[in-house]
Amino acid sequence: MADNKKKRGGADRGLIALSEPYEVAYWSKKFKITPAKLKSAVKKAGRSAKNVEVYIKLQKHKASDRARIAVSQPYEVSYWSKKFKVTPARLKAAVAAVGHSSKAVGAHLAKGKAAKKAKKSASKTPRTATKKRAKKKAA
Repeated sequence: MADNKKKRGGADRGLIALSEPYEVAYWSKKFKITPAKLKSAVKKAGRSAKNVEVYIKLQKHKASDRARIAVSQPYEVSYWSKKFKVTPARLKAAVAAVGHSSKAVGAHLAKGKAAKKAKKSASKTPRTATKKRAKKKAA
């Protein structure tokens, strides 16, 4: 059903009419989202602009919260330590060093693993050379 352009009262201003392209453009610009996300939000929250705004803010909050590591929650520590394949103590130390961002913690732990690999490979080469020399002397 098309929006009645003759009715321009407060009740009409508070509703989002997806059938009108100019309204979709206006509301998507106002909420700083794509028209497709606006349509999805209207389907979930209803036509009320206030309800849609609350729904969009909640979705943005949830998205930003997923990337944070809450070390105060045991289930989060367990989840992230399994994901990064480290002990909970190492995870907590990494969070203390770089903050709660999962990307920053992942990068920090990856640097630590790369440094350990470099140390292992550097320490292996002299040992193998020493073993070969010892075998030659014995033979």
